[in-house]
Amino acid sequence: MDHDLVFARDGFKLYRGEAGGPQDPEKVSARWRTARNRLHLPENFRLHDWRASKITNDLDNHENPVEVSANARHHSPGYTMARYGRRRAEGAKKLAASSAARIGLSSLV
Repeated sequence: MDHDLVFARDGFKLYRGEAGGPQDPEKVSARWRTARNRLHLPENFRLHDWRASKITNDLDNHENPVEVSANARHHSPGYTMARYGRRRAEGAKKLAASSAARIGLSSLV
């Protein structure tokens, strides 16, 4: 049963001496609000947004996908690459090419 609890994974300790136990979702949310305010992050910024940025940045910096996947606690490097393997530079090139085509710059080349 779920009981609406948040669980810490593996050996991560949110409480002294207890690893992987249930955490009250309201307390986890309160800790996140405190950290978010301290870092001056927008109110709608989610913890998962930060995690996704870290994974994407690591892959963009040519970190080992196996290690990135393990750090993200994904079940396989293939999942990590399928989900986050799109390079920002490739996306920027596609966006620039489509914008150029839309305004007619592609015919000038």
